[in-house]
Amino acid sequence: MNYYLGLDIGSSSIKAALVEVESGKSLGVVQEPKEEMGMYAAKNGWAEQSPNDWWKHICNAITQLKKKYNVSKTQIKGIGISYQMHGLVVIDKEGNPLRKSIIWCDSRAVETGNTAFNEIGNDTCATNLLNSPANFTASKLKWVKDNEPDIYNKIYKFMLPGDYVAYKFSNTINTTISGLSEGIFWNFKEDNVADFLLEHYGIDKALVPDIVETFGVQSTVDEKGEAESGIAAGTPIFYRAGDQPNNALSLNVFNPGEVAATGGTSGVVYAVTDSLSAKESSRVNNFAHVNYQKGADPRIGKLLCVNGAGIQYRWLLNNLAVSSYEEMNTLASEIPVGSDGVCLIPFGNGAERMLNNKEIGTRIVNMNLNNHHKGHMCRAALEGIAFSFVYGMEIMTSDGIKPSVIRAGNDNLFRSEIFANTVATLIEQEIEIYNTTGAIGAARAANLHNGDFEAFGKAIMDNDHVMTFMPFKDKKPYLEAYNNWKNELELIINKK
Repeated sequence: MNYYLGLDIGSSSIKAALVEVESGKSLGVVQEPKEEMGMYAAKNGWAEQSPNDWWKHICNAITQLKKKYNVSKTQIKGIGISYQMHGLVVIDKEGNPLRKSIIWCDSRAVETGNTAFNEIGNDTCATNLLNSPANFTASKLKWVKDNEPDIYNKIYKFMLPGDYVAYKFSNTINTTISGLSEGIFWNFKEDNVADFLLEHYGIDKALVPDIVETFGVQSTVDEKGEAESGIAAGTPIFYRAGDQPNNALSLNVFNPGEVAATGGTSGVVYAVTDSLSAKESSRVNNFAHVNYQKGADPRIGKLLCVNGAGIQYRWLLNNLAVSSYEEMNTLASEIPVGSDGVCLIPFGNGAERMLNNKEIGTRIVNMNLNNHHKGHMCRAALEGIAFSFVYGMEIMTSDGIKPSVIRAGNDNLFRSEIFANTVATLIEQEIEIYNTTGAIGAARAANLHNGDFEAFGKAIMDNDHVMTFMPFKDKKPYLEAYNNWKNELELIINKK
């Protein structure tokens, strides 16, 4: 039996998966390290990780995976890589990292990006970059130039985290259009590297890696890569993408109208469109999706993040007199739609970009101490989080998204019928639930070098489909509850 290896390089752990080449069936997934990876934070708001720590954990995960499933290196026929987005790795001519990676959640470059947005012009950024430079990779590189000139002057190439991992396997430096776009290095209007932003930041274009296709032979494992990783020299790296585009790929989301959703600690709505509209660029990010190609109809992934999502339900689990999510879901199911008027605004996980970066916290309103109890709290929390997803979908729709189907991973929130039914009914679209992971998706994507997207989608449907939530015919009680919630939210926003 032959396999593809999939790697998912997160900021908390590395996941490695094997899938069968022929069927796409997952053999298994392992995680390294067992505990969460640490982050270095020399100052508040900073977050850094050592790129060679990622590599060490990847090599350990591959060793563990081969041993656990009795797979030899010659049985692994290709590699797919998913990675934490927006990170910055800088290397010297010998290929050594010059400093720790400034990762996605590091906020030191916010002011750099905001200043550039105003100096270059909002319209120019929206039309060409489809985003503000904001706190993305390009702005982090500019921060290094301004604050660490000795390091900047030694840079041979900058990379995204997945580019560095591919380099460690192959000793080959390259990147993708999708990757450059997530760093805000891509000019969609010119369909090329964003020279005007590099010039504004004073960044030498020679630091940009060579560009390769997202699907295809990007490089091959060399002898040093084999010695360190245990993957045979000559094994091709067939694919790499940032974690959110890769999550969409894992759910077979490639075409306009298809939407991927995740409902973990925070929530993400990632919708594919063929429009270059960026009128909501201050609230929604726009990146080249994995199947974006120069000169073809664009495939843009619009990404909207809801910070206050599953963290709200977890807080209730930890602080209410309940023992499990199952108990909370049972209590919630005994309460009618609308929670008898109780509204929970779930935005207690920092500033919300979709609310124009306002930090409004969690609010519980309309609680009657004689009539309401923890069941109402549980129902109101699930509904409030669902309503925040619907609110985000309304923003996406105003920016040209016409959802035709929503596909979601089988994670905590989407295991709740109340949550999934509420979203499906309000947006009047079915929600397909799949049991998959980013590492499995990346492994399967290695097979897309052959261009057979139909077989790729069939493998996901055959192996991963769990269930489909259909919208209820009677939308009225859900709409009343949502409008009540939205009114409460807007009262809070207008006071800020």
